[in-house]
Amino acid sequence: MMLTRSFVRAKRPCTDGFRWFVRQFGEGGNYQELLDEMVANGRAGDACWLLEKFGPTEDVRSVDTLTTEAVVFAGNLEVRGNLDVSGLLRVGGSLQVSGGLRGEGEIVVGGDLRVEGNLHSAGKLTVQGDLHTGWGLECAEELRCDGDLRIGWGLRCNEQVRIGGNSIIGHDLESDEDVRCSKGLQVGGSILVARSLHARQGITAGESIQAGMHLVAGWGIKAGAVISAEKSIRAGESLSAGEAIRAGNGYGVFAGLDVQKETWESSARVCAPHRPESLLSGWWAGPATC
Repeated sequence: MMLTRSFVRAKRPCTDGFRWFVRQFGEGGNYQELLDEMVANGRAGDACWLLEKFGPTEDVRSVDTLTTEAVVFAGNLEVRGNLDVSGLLRVGGSLQVSGGLRGEGEIVVGGDLRVEGNLHSAGKLTVQGDLHTGWGLECAEELRCDGDLRIGWGLRCNEQVRIGGNSIIGHDLESDEDVRCSKGLQVGGSILVARSLHARQGITAGESIQAGMHLVAGWGIKAGAVISAEKSIRAGESLSAGEAIRAGNGYGVFAGLDVQKETWESSARVCAPHRPESLLSGWWAGPATC
């Protein structure tokens, strides 16, 4: 794909950036070669602007390993080993890494992101497709995945988490901010969220679920141990905990919010060894399996 001088100017670039473009490339050049040259000259921000204006391509670049300061690639990038980026990582298409991925800056992937090993992001992580890791995921800033999320081990995020699809996490989920899932959330270990946890569908955890504010699910909530929140617990259908269900002081526990009261006995069962003190809706079923 060739980008001409007049084509770029029609997108209204900043004066400084366009002057540098003309000095460096004259009448223009190959799209990806322009991006590579900008990154090599410390102008990764200009390369991102170009990618935003002209979009992704179907080009494929495959390398054994990659250690670099920044990457801006318009197509699909495949790394057969480890990928280590000390600055910005921006891929217009999909990114596949057969080893581990370590990014010290922002990571933005326009398609799917698949990492066979561990994924560490010191900046914001944005994936517009599905996000799959074979090991764990650590994110120091906001995590946003527009598709499905599948983590082989645990997920740790220092800021908010936004998932557009279903989420399956092998071990624990920890977040220092809110967690919102547009579909269901399934975790093999514990869920520990410092603020609110909200799933449009169901939430299940092999161990405990703890929210520092509200805990909300459009369907049911099930935990092998404790379900607790510092504020309210609200489920559209049933609640089930192996040990206890506890809302915050002065707040309620609500089940069956999205089903008719006449169906509570079958569709809004509340199961735990002891009845929650603040149970305000739902069918108390005792320690029986829900």
